[in-house]
Amino acid sequence: MIITRSPLRISLGGGGTDLPSYYQSYGGFLIAAAIDKYVYVTVMRPFTPGIFLKYSSLEKAQAVDEIQHPIMRETIRMLDFKTPQIEITTLADIPSGTGLGSSGSFTTALLKALFAHRHRLLLPDELARLACKIEMDILKEPIGKQDQYIAAYGGVTCLEFNQDDSVKVYPLAIKMDTLFELEDNLMLFFTGYSRNASSILSDQNRRSKELDQVMLSNLHYVKELGLRSKDALLAGHVSEFGALLHEHWIHKRKRSSGMSNPQIDEWYELGIKNGALGGKLVGAGGGGFLMFYAEDRNRLRHAMIKAGLDEVRFHFDFEGTKTLIG
Repeated sequence: MIITRSPLRISLGGGGTDLPSYYQSYGGFLIAAAIDKYVYVTVMRPFTPGIFLKYSSLEKAQAVDEIQHPIMRETIRMLDFKTPQIEITTLADIPSGTGLGSSGSFTTALLKALFAHRHRLLLPDELARLACKIEMDILKEPIGKQDQYIAAYGGVTCLEFNQDDSVKVYPLAIKMDTLFELEDNLMLFFTGYSRNASSILSDQNRRSKELDQVMLSNLHYVKELGLRSKDALLAGHVSEFGALLHEHWIHKRKRSSGMSNPQIDEWYELGIKNGALGGKLVGAGGGGFLMFYAEDRNRLRHAMIKAGLDEVRFHFDFEGTKTLIG
């Protein structure tokens, strides 16, 4: 039996500039952090022939083309199993559709497990590139590359997306006390809304390709905010980073009418009034998790819990996608 795990992530600045429709013309930059909430995949060879898949549904297939789950189907197809006899099970600490990059984490964990099942080692760069190939090139999902790369590498990481489709990955070299302060003061609250981000990302993708100047100006500014966030954290100015999160959210909301809703806006204002310096919805928007930076954590925590939101506490993950048993 092979067991792998892949971390979920939060975006710290520059989100949205990792879509090819933007970075292939202008280059993209963002900071992301892997967290200790995971997607797990197990792979084993069952006693009987066939493909057995266990996720939110159960599948049994005799051939790859019969598989309903698109990522599982294309990943198994990529490895070209001649006589499929395999059982795959997946579990997650947090459900999909909550803005923490679960699809990219699942794809990297699945690839890592299947390659380990074939006694093949996948290094982080190749793992991320193959995950992007499956989701973006084969399945044509209107997504960016952030989730696959931060899941593969882990850490608090800078990602530069180049016009030639290459990605430069390097750790954000902040001081240890800055790292601890950042980890302590970032807080996640679940809004109760799960969503499919495809419509929001498809709209951004289309408008970027059409050279919509409002969308492009927004993404230019958000990329600059990502670079300013990097400088603030490198300098140890964590409170300044918190204020930049607020500025980021103001501009992120302008990208799409589906980015927020009156209830989320109300919760966000409640957070700002109760000790948060800034925050934003994690992911493409529309629901999922509200992330705040707050130096008065207890005040914010009590206000959000009173409003009915559950907090998910976390630490950063510095291991990335890894094999636990294999």
